Amino acid sequence: MYHCCWLVLVALIPVTTGINPGVKVKLTGKGLEYGRQVGMASIQQKLKSIKIPDISGTERVSVIGKVQYSLSNMQIVNIGLPQSAVDLVPGTGVRLSISNAFINLRGDWRIKYLIIKNSGSFDLNVNGISISTSIAIKSDGTGRPTVSSVNCGASVGSVNVKFHGGASWLYNLFTSFIEKALRNELAKKICSLVDEAVSDLNPHLKTLNVLAQVDKYAEIEYSMVSSPAVSKSSLDLDLKGEFYNIGKHQEPPFSPTAFSLPPQTNNMLYMGLSAFTVNSAAFVYDKAEALNLYITDDMIPKSSPLRLDTKTFGAFIPKIAKLFPGLKIKLLVKKVKTPIISFEPNNMNIQATGTVTAYAIQPNTALSPLFVLNLDTSVSTQLSVSEMRLAGTVTLNKMNLTPGTSYVGDFQVKSLENVLQMVLKAVVIPQVNAQLAKGYPLPTVGKMKLVNTQLQVLKDYMLIGTDVQFMG
Repeated sequence: MYHCCWLVLVALIPVTTGINPGVKVKLTGKGLEYGRQVGMASIQQKLKSIKIPDISGTERVSVIGKVQYSLSNMQIVNIGLPQSAVDLVPGTGVRLSISNAFINLRGDWRIKYLIIKNSGSFDLNVNGISISTSIAIKSDGTGRPTVSSVNCGASVGSVNVKFHGGASWLYNLFTSFIEKALRNELAKKICSLVDEAVSDLNPHLKTLNVLAQVDKYAEIEYSMVSSPAVSKSSLDLDLKGEFYNIGKHQEPPFSPTAFSLPPQTNNMLYMGLSAFTVNSAAFVYDKAEALNLYITDDMIPKSSPLRLDTKTFGAFIPKIAKLFPGLKIKLLVKKVKTPIISFEPNNMNIQATGTVTAYAIQPNTALSPLFVLNLDTSVSTQLSVSEMRLAGTVTLNKMNLTPGTSYVGDFQVKSLENVLQMVLKAVVIPQVNAQLAKGYPLPTVGKMKLVNTQLQVLKDYMLIGTDVQFMG
């Protein structure tokens, strides 16, 4: 779990392309504090693994003369990191500092002087440990970051050794030599292990969903498009946030426009998804011809008195019943141009222009065209976040029908409005909502969970404010 929390802190890729993002992510001071609290587990776990090599040497002790000594089997029995901080360095990145840390060890001693050999145990208390390091980040070439610890410095305030058993009084005569050796060895080991703890993030950084599959038609790219903006209070990341057809990355005939996130700090994390992102989705599904739909009578609720057959339509256009008595009707709802999606305060609106073509289904299944109508619709969308996916539901605002082509003579288009509105509400809208309910993946690393999530629709973008938990 601790690895994932640090991923958010260090996802800083030095990229500068000048491309406006489709998605913005802001990590606030609250998010950094959560990452610090959980991330300390990584450092503490690493420090617990310190292996102090055996130390041996010869010292001259007054009166006695030369004494050969050795310290071995040194094991950590306790470690504490009571004070730590993760700071944002404006324009640079992240600085980690730990102070007043302590380590308690236990080991064995052995001495030889003249013809006497003796042994026992000892306790070692290391206090006032301070650690400071900066985190350097670069891209691995796939849009994912890799990290390393640079300029790590560690100092040890005091080392206290207490010997037990045998001729331990003799060790106490030259503890200053031993304490100095242990202090130097620990300082070297600490920074090495801190460097390892930071490097251990890299396999987890590879879980960043730079390219996330949505469904059989689409995938969305979340690679970074510019260097991060680091201030004293937040870290802001710009992501591409663009939908593509799977295996075919064709740019849409429009570009993202600049937008800024509001200065909110109540949540750990804020994500802004622009109108460009959702319009790129519309472009992709249009190119995949996933926005066209055939509708038959068996798709209409059985409780509806209006049926897709020549009897129902013949009541409004008598020639249909006369030319094609007793037949079922098939409708083709087809887009004419890519839908346009806009964000206004508290509303996401979709404008769609298409056609409705009606066919009589002959006994041999051949289709006889009846008419083509031009269809303009407007729908509102309610958005929600479920797990790590953005979902939605649409409701029909208005529908406008105009004449297109008729194969059954002139008729009043308005007379069909009730039938076609029923078709939209009973079939088309539910199918759209079924797709939207599956959701679209948000940018994520590891086993990330959003909690206390709030969603606002603002001018030209939607804003997700959330706290974060990392599981497992």
